[in-house]
Amino acid sequence: MSWLVTGAAGYIGAHVVAALRAEGEMVVALDDLSTGKSERLPRDVNLVRASVADRDEIASLLGDQEIEGIIHLAARKSVEESVRDPIGYYTRNVAGLACLLDAVASSPTRPFVFSSSAAVYGTPSGGRVDEGSPTKPESPYGETKLAGEWLVRAAARAHGLRWAALRYFNVVGAASPALADAGTENLVPRVLTALAENRPVQVFGDDYPTRDGSCIRDYVGVEDIARAHVLAARALRAGQDVGVLNLGRGEGATVLEVLDEIGAVSGRPVDYEIAGRRPGDPAEVVARVHRAERVLGWRADQDLADMVRSACRAFARRHPGALPGLSTSAPGDLASRSRRP
Repeated sequence: MSWLVTGAAGYIGAHVVAALRAEGEMVVALDDLSTGKSERLPRDVNLVRASVADRDEIASLLGDQEIEGIIHLAARKSVEESVRDPIGYYTRNVAGLACLLDAVASSPTRPFVFSSSAAVYGTPSGGRVDEGSPTKPESPYGETKLAGEWLVRAAARAHGLRWAALRYFNVVGAASPALADAGTENLVPRVLTALAENRPVQVFGDDYPTRDGSCIRDYVGVEDIARAHVLAARALRAGQDVGVLNLGRGEGATVLEVLDEIGAVSGRPVDYEIAGRRPGDPAEVVARVHRAERVLGWRADQDLADMVRSACRAFARRHPGALPGLSTSAPGDLASRSRRP
């Protein structure tokens, strides 16, 4: 029996596939390759090139393959892009999920793991959130993830599905160069690309009510995130109720502190410029993660230095010569910052 992983050729999806396989689980990968990269997946993994919105294709797949459960990661995920294109985000993230659930509900009952996001919280009071905190997303992206949770919960009640919704915080790192985050939306790959191109990176806002004026986020290692999917899938297989879980470290770092860490690991101070705030960006979001530990026995193992180091090394191997000063500095041995006026 296999797990169907949608968005399997994406950054996080490929790590989930690798984690499942490392634990002896069989996988069928589904991705339309609009942003995913097929080379992230092992050659012996069955890759079906299709969209989750293609209900007939999904229904045929569920009928033909021995699929025991679904791990759904396929989605568009840029806060900034979602503000410009809310209709596209609702179409892909909510309507696509509805098509997938319709096919799943028409087949024998299977566990369903949904990829959600800390973006559902918006700007929380005090900056720290548990799974019962108010959900007030401030971007169409966050709205689509919250609507997705509602839809999965409703479908589960109507059709007897066992489900989990995993609210990722800010995912960083790479298990290998082949699995590196090649996007331009997340902070760490954006900074590494700027370093390689010898240009300053933009920091969006320095006037937030935080310790240095930049946003505070809970950064969590992608390998830890992938491991949580394995645990959630197996818990659902065993008949356990999972529901909504935060996946973070329970500690926050500012954007400028992340730049410091990248400078320490790469051996190059990060040059940056201050730009205006981005629409939809809250000042601070940090997870409370006690429920994930209680329900799944999961907690994040990697600290900020670990995940930044893995991201830097993967980037350097994919781009030889881009980071000639790559360092193995001990965590906390921070490089000095420089700033353009």
